[in-house]
Amino acid sequence: MSFTTYTPQPPAGRREWTALGVLLLPCLLVSMDVSVLYFAVPFLTAELEPSSVQQLWILDVYGFVLAGLLITMGSLGDRIGRRKLLLSGALLFGLASGLAAYARSAEMLIAARALLGIGGATLMPSTLALIRNLFHDAKQRGKAVAIWSAAMMGGIAVGPVLSGALLEHFWWGSVFLINAPAMVLLLVCGPLLLPEFKNPAAGRFDLPGSVLSLLAMLPMVYGIKEIARNGVAVLPVVALVAGLLAAAAFVHRQRTARHPMLDLELFRHRGYSVSVLMNLLAMFAIVGCAVFFTQYLQSVRGMSPMEAALWNLLPTLAVGGMAPAATALAQRMDRAYVIAMGFVIAAGGFVWLSWLEPGSALWFVLVGSSVYASGLVMVMSLGNELAIGVAPPERAGSASALLESGTELGGALGMAILGSIGSAIYRGHMDDALPAGLPAGAADAARETLAGAVAVAGELPGRAGEALLTAARTAFTDGLQAAVLGAAGVMVCAAVLAVALLRGLHTKGVEGETGTTGAAGVTGAAGVTGAADAAGVAGGRQAAVVPAGTDPAGTPAG
Repeated sequence: MSFTTYTPQPPAGRREWTALGVLLLPCLLVSMDVSVLYFAVPFLTAELEPSSVQQLWILDVYGFVLAGLLITMGSLGDRIGRRKLLLSGALLFGLASGLAAYARSAEMLIAARALLGIGGATLMPSTLALIRNLFHDAKQRGKAVAIWSAAMMGGIAVGPVLSGALLEHFWWGSVFLINAPAMVLLLVCGPLLLPEFKNPAAGRFDLPGSVLSLLAMLPMVYGIKEIARNGVAVLPVVALVAGLLAAAAFVHRQRTARHPMLDLELFRHRGYSVSVLMNLLAMFAIVGCAVFFTQYLQSVRGMSPMEAALWNLLPTLAVGGMAPAATALAQRMDRAYVIAMGFVIAAGGFVWLSWLEPGSALWFVLVGSSVYASGLVMVMSLGNELAIGVAPPERAGSASALLESGTELGGALGMAILGSIGSAIYRGHMDDALPAGLPAGAADAARETLAGAVAVAGELPGRAGEALLTAARTAFTDGLQAAVLGAAGVMVCAAVLAVALLRGLHTKGVEGETGTTGAAGVTGAAGVTGAADAAGVAGGRQAAVVPAGTDPAGTPAG
């Protein structure tokens, strides 16, 4: 693949920046929909009476469908037009929100959540691709992507708080109806402010490739999440292997198809391939550790979900300016060092939190969370901007979809690997802490999760219950310490990789002036291909701090 030289375009003006504001609407809503449901689970459970399996699907089907269709929708947008796909997705998202709000059965709600996932998959790659087309100047594009990244982070953090406020006054379906006004506004303003972009040379849509991408992503995300939730079992392992085989078939299809969905030559540019890898590692740490802090606030410190969600807003507000700051810094020095700096800052935050104890002051938790979140926001903002900046504009949709698929996979891997570390330490410590004579079922519940131990302790008399609760909280915190130290180690390695693989690479000016001062040129020389596994869960839909209530159906070690 050759990277085409484009005629310089004028810098963005008021219309383009206003259009960016319109594009932030779907970003906020899709990211909010990841977390907004969790407070509503007890209410909808009382009304719809889903089985335990149905409840899991109500929670998970949105993310599964979204992850599975990202690549398909990114490629489709390149062919039919990104604005058309965005507005079609907005209409579907709004209608599915209404269907979910007024669902009368668990099956109906599962179907509505699946439709929301389809709508979300059309919205996410379209927004980032349109930013690539609206902002031709690299400095302006960096600022726009930074704002987009901050909106993604804010949506996840605000979701639970808004959900809790609505549920205090309205029925559980109100958490879905908040999508409708924003989608109406997008449908009205989008045609007026957003120009249409598509690749006139894209060729016929690759239907077999689309099916293979779905067959790759869905089983892999499902398998990783199930292993994180319930440990290694036959079905998740089979699903994971099947997903990997489908991924191999997908890659082969893309290499041989006449009109492939993805141009795999993108990975020959180190700016793109390494950016996907950096984002995957950042999301690995964010999701893998944030679930521990959600449980720490609720089950160790005894906060209500709403109280924990409100405290989680503070780190989010604290890091809100880090994405624009990272962009400004990258315009003055090699972005490789800025990305490495972000990873080092994140590692420092994780090391700080490795000293966390059950009785630590609340400010200690919030400072550590703010530090690691700040560093990873820097990384992901610059990674998004670099990956989209080096991709040809006509392929921005599929390029952004693959970037977000990598972050989805990174989040799932973080939850599985770091969660497994924490769970193993928790169970090991609890084996020696269980009181004698405890029934087998209660012992198993207390040994498996902190929530189970809290429930069992509540049934024990006096000091026996207090002793079990103290031991469980200490064991959980020990597991948390090990998980954050593991994350810190990964962050240090990522910082070294960022300097080694990105040093000398830079983008400047407008399209046609992109270049590198390193060994591999932007105009087609082979670069690093180490991020090939990025074809594999938040898209940048996860917050720097995952809000209270995340994955209540069974998160690692709690």
